[in-house]
Amino acid sequence: MLRFTGQMDDSNKPTDVCFIRAPADGLRCEVDDALSCLMVSGSEELISRVIRVKVQAGDTFHFPVTVAVPFCLRHRSSHREVAVKFVDEEKRESYITPVTTVGALGGQKGCFAEVKVYSLGIFAVVSCLKRETYNVSKRGLSLKLPMDPRICLNYLPGSFTAPVMAQTMVQPVDTILLAAVKSRNDAYELVVSASPLLHLTHPKSQPLRRPLTVMLPCPPNPDKREETRRKKIQEHQIRTPCNSLLPSDKVRLFGAGVRANEKSNELLILLGSRDKQWTVLDKIVIRNQQNGLVSFDLIENFDRLLVFRLLSPLQPCHLTALAEELEASACRHSVSVVLQCGRDNPHSVLLAALPSRDLGWELNRLRAQGCGGIVETSSEISLCEGDQLLLRFSGNITSTAFTQGNTVAEPHDRLTFHCQRRNQLLVHLTEVDPFGNYSSPCYKGTAMLYRVTRAELEWRGDKAVLRDEKLRGNPVCKLPLSLPKKVRVIHRPVATRVKICEEAGG
Repeated sequence: MLRFTGQMDDSNKPTDVCFIRAPADGLRCEVDDALSCLMVSGSEELISRVIRVKVQAGDTFHFPVTVAVPFCLRHRSSHREVAVKFVDEEKRESYITPVTTVGALGGQKGCFAEVKVYSLGIFAVVSCLKRETYNVSKRGLSLKLPMDPRICLNYLPGSFTAPVMAQTMVQPVDTILLAAVKSRNDAYELVVSASPLLHLTHPKSQPLRRPLTVMLPCPPNPDKREETRRKKIQEHQIRTPCNSLLPSDKVRLFGAGVRANEKSNELLILLGSRDKQWTVLDKIVIRNQQNGLVSFDLIENFDRLLVFRLLSPLQPCHLTALAEELEASACRHSVSVVLQCGRDNPHSVLLAALPSRDLGWELNRLRAQGCGGIVETSSEISLCEGDQLLLRFSGNITSTAFTQGNTVAEPHDRLTFHCQRRNQLLVHLTEVDPFGNYSSPCYKGTAMLYRVTRAELEWRGDKAVLRDEKLRGNPVCKLPLSLPKKVRVIHRPVATRVKICEEAGG
């Protein structure tokens, strides 16, 4: 077994970043985290370092090769799975289902994703939406999705002219995400709840011949549910004498767990997406089922499906816009940028992009590591997985490894965001003009951060570079900088000092 050692981004101890089982030596392994922005797409999340494996020059090599990459999964979900993303020398991407092990490998404890490959390139472990692949025969199929058993697909016999292979994924839409999107537009206040975003992939050459029944969870208005519950309790107390010593809210209604179809004034609207275009399917009847479930019949193939529960009718343009915003917001994260000066060395600054939900915990971790200097925190900004923050300076402070102007930033002047990785950048500051800020006891400047999306980056050789080298738009955040001034000793010639002493004596 070959083991390759690298430097982890959140520890000062050398850690093994890759293990390789190969028939012979002759392999070379490199850590290439600068390419992490190009190793994720869609709803994927990076959970390991980026590893490049290649054959040393002049050596011959025989396949297969077994590569084991350590990874750390901070947030687990039944809707997600772990996969190894592989990019070969021709920049072709593929996904490999790994054998995941938890234990010790080569003396290192942790989680490992192990794959067997027949070509070399770039490896990274990602967390992606779980894919359920299934076969639909001529006799039909009734399927409960393992990632969410409440979601059911029922194919009638003869749904397709021939057996087909289909695939589905589920993107959860929780109440926090829906509330955040509703807060940005008053027109969305009529939306009570939303179902999970269901991805369906059928062969385009095989249209549906018989209706496909889909069942999705779409909970009713919680206020109305509480009101209905209280009415049932009151009716039960009137009809059935109960012990007066028990409070009214402790009376249990037998059979309340099984609810019949309840009549409601709320509207159910189905939206379908085909070729990335959302459409309101108002001609499809949606049925209320038990326990907040809804069902409907499809007669056409759609890529994605989404159900809204409304208090009153909403214009189709608002519904499609809401579906687009929900789909995009599911991949966005609220991030706070933290700038922390070194306690003993104010010229050394740590720049970190932290998920806002983990901000307090991460700040305590930084203090525990001894980074106890001045802390500047930005307001919340929105970033997607793999987006970069491009660092620029203004004022009388810059970085020693930084070239001013609109030149392309080097990799160490970019901070790539990954929601399940620690995103930190260590910058050494210096003053531009040592005689500047003469009326202030310290040098002053500003750190400006520009957002670079994944769409603005491309492969160029073995590097990730900007498609357009010019900076566009305004910075997403600005953080103030300050450096203490040094006490300067003025050295005068000896003759000058003697002349000054004689004038003073005369």
